[in-house]
Amino acid sequence: MENRAELTRYAWISIAAAVATMALKAEAYALTRSVGLLSDALESGVNLAAGLAALTALTIGARPPDEDHAYGHAKAEYFSSGVEGALILIAAGTMVFSAARRLLTPVPLERLELGLAVSLLASLINFGVARVLARAGRAYRSIALEANAQHLLTDVWTSAGVLVGLGAVALTGWDLLDPLIALAVAGQISWSGIRLVRRSALGLMDTALTAHELQAIQGVLGRYTEQGIRYHALRTRQAGARSFVSLHVQVPGKWTVQRGHNLLEAIERDLRQAVPMGVVFTHIEPVEDPTSWKDESLDRPEASEVPEP
Repeated sequence: MENRAELTRYAWISIAAAVATMALKAEAYALTRSVGLLSDALESGVNLAAGLAALTALTIGARPPDEDHAYGHAKAEYFSSGVEGALILIAAGTMVFSAARRLLTPVPLERLELGLAVSLLASLINFGVARVLARAGRAYRSIALEANAQHLLTDVWTSAGVLVGLGAVALTGWDLLDPLIALAVAGQISWSGIRLVRRSALGLMDTALTAHELQAIQGVLGRYTEQGIRYHALRTRQAGARSFVSLHVQVPGKWTVQRGHNLLEAIERDLRQAVPMGVVFTHIEPVEDPTSWKDESLDRPEASEVPEP
């Protein structure tokens, strides 16, 4: 496994971008008094908090396994993406509150051209950083970086909506378009936040690997079943960057321990090649023994049901 401590540099890039874009969008709001741009600036504040959360999670996740965490600390990244999703929802609620006040008490917008130019510069920064984080997230299988990239891209598209709306205000003079656009932005980023929270919860609940990865696993095992080898109790889960696979392999009882060991070594090797960063656990059983089929469920049989050795 690569040195994941190096991934923190991407979190620092995200933090720097959040500080820069938050300052730019705050200036754009100060120039225009647009609640749409205020909403955009608030989301950049969420980006900063999310970047700090990602930095913390990546730092913890890079720690090697220890006595209390034998499987490593990779799941810390799910906390980061979950926190980011929650922060997005909080920002959306703040946007709704601000937009509702502006609908009740409209305020004329000022210096739109200059404010739009500043906001556009901030969006270009976010877009460039999001592309970098997305590539790194896919390459290193980091949900923390992927969530950060997704959030920044959401920021880009919502900023685009605000810019289009403010352009419409400048052309039509309808100031009510500004808070209406802010409400639309809040709705869109709320959906992004919900998806991030859901994905994080699924990761913490040991959700199975993706259909594509399961298909690759079945393909490997299929080659062995063609040779008369049987298997069952196949279980998979994702924990951050790592993929865990466990299964029971059934062979003739007359096989020697060495022959069974060699088979399991070959199966584990092929599965690790098929599943990126895979950790494989196998258990060998005699195919003739009926008790070999009693552990297909997660709960094992009572000790009284298992024959004496």
